[in-house]
Amino acid sequence: MGRRIQYFIKRTGAVVPFKPERITHAIYRAAVAVGGRDRSIAERLTDKVIETLERELGPGGIPSVEQTQDTVEKALIEAGHAKVAKAYILYREDRAQRRAERAERSAKPYTNIPWHKLWEVLNWAVQHDVHTVERLNARIVRGEFPQVVRETDRAYDEDVTTAAEMIRERQDQVRVVIIAGPSSSGKTTTTIKLRHMLGQMGLELVALTVDNYFFDLEMHPRDEYGDYDFETPQALDLPLINEHLIDLIAGQEVKVPFYDFRTGKRHEARTAMRIQPDQIILIDSLHGLYGDMTRDIPPEKIFRIYIEPLLQMKGPDGEFIRWTDLRLMRRMMRDASYRAYNPQQTLEHWHYVRKSELRNIIPYVNTTDYIVNSGLPYELSIMRPRLLEYFEKWAAQFAGNPEKGDAFRRAQRVCQLLQAVLPVDDDFSVPPDSLLREFIGGSCFDYR
Repeated sequence: MGRRIQYFIKRTGAVVPFKPERITHAIYRAAVAVGGRDRSIAERLTDKVIETLERELGPGGIPSVEQTQDTVEKALIEAGHAKVAKAYILYREDRAQRRAERAERSAKPYTNIPWHKLWEVLNWAVQHDVHTVERLNARIVRGEFPQVVRETDRAYDEDVTTAAEMIRERQDQVRVVIIAGPSSSGKTTTTIKLRHMLGQMGLELVALTVDNYFFDLEMHPRDEYGDYDFETPQALDLPLINEHLIDLIAGQEVKVPFYDFRTGKRHEARTAMRIQPDQIILIDSLHGLYGDMTRDIPPEKIFRIYIEPLLQMKGPDGEFIRWTDLRLMRRMMRDASYRAYNPQQTLEHWHYVRKSELRNIIPYVNTTDYIVNSGLPYELSIMRPRLLEYFEKWAAQFAGNPEKGDAFRRAQRVCQLLQAVLPVDDDFSVPPDSLLREFIGGSCFDYR
């Protein structure tokens, strides 16, 4: 007899198809949080959860999210996985707390928003007449698009220069420079430019590629769609990174592993690395602000830079354009150009990327030494002819589909934004060293 449970009820009340693999992924993620990496145990426990639900609900029964999660907790405890059960319970409590916080958000001050930096960016936008889509369009009509590009890129370069000068002032103390930020914020270009500027100042940076510290692919947590999750910090061997940083700062040699993305395997102790007393370690990482990566490094030895497209521009609805929408479009362009990844997949998975950012990146924004704004007002006009057709299609395709609710809302919002922006089909005005080239192609930098 086949599986009787066909659907389950979301918190919104929507009835959607029941997918056992999502239970497996949730159990495995909880196991990873406490050091477990055996997926087969998660699969066996999933079978136990489904058997219990089927017995309790009877034929045609439809479990709710809460009932399913309660059954997962019970199965973990009965199977003797107390630590995993605790991690799962804490995860549920954290999610519940976050939902409660969202409900009260309007009455509470934001503690993870860099208000001073936002005021600086907004003031610049007003001075350069790009603080609304309408004003940007007016400048384009006047033939000033190349000038907008020059002004914007100059402001970004000045931000990176300021960060470099701050590091130079602390060169007697700083041994590690970390450039962190959410997906498609422009970390790679910023890292290249910062390294070049510091080199001109006489400081030598040695890159430590933390991607080589990924666990083997089969040990990765998976997201709710079943894809291996490279977005979570638990995909990295954080204790080993921390250990190697300690040894490098002490002048010792370490053997850096090598991660082969083609096979999903990590090869241990592959490359010898040692830094000289006058050299600085450079790390470009999505999770560079996550505490466990540098847990035992004295704070004064680390200079942390956070990068985000902090665009201060109001869209056609009178609301400020969401930074996450800018990064979504950037990632679509980059994934399509360099990774042969379908833009629709990027959209459908984006809410999971966003959840990871809100949990593991955004809370640490104000723990950094300097914030770089990578928001480029002119990128909207460049993105429109490249992406508008896609968003129009998705907004129509996902309408009324409860499983694609997040994708629909994002597609509809970005579609309305791009429709309001005047297109610039020719990107000739965008120089080869522009941060935007990291995503649309044509950069003078080698991103390999």
